[in-house]
Amino acid sequence: MPKVTLDRFEEALAVLVVDGREVTRPRAELPPEAREGDVLDLDTLKVDARATRRLKAEVRRAREQAQKHKTPPPGDFDL
Repeated sequence: MPKVTLDRFEEALAVLVVDGREVTRPRAELPPEAREGDVLDLDTLKVDARATRRLKAEVRRAREQAQKHKTPPPGDFDL
């Protein structure tokens, strides 16, 4: 079953990433619980909670690895 990532919403459209390409679908076609960053089944457009958790963990690890040896900027401002 092919998977897509919900990248963002633009007004009444949902922008999905499919094989590295952006495609749009009407936002109304997605389930109401769908959020940016969710992984969806391309055929049914249902949220795949397990795949979403895996993707979020992978992104978190990549972000931590990228920040590992960087010196934080001066001051008390956090992103």
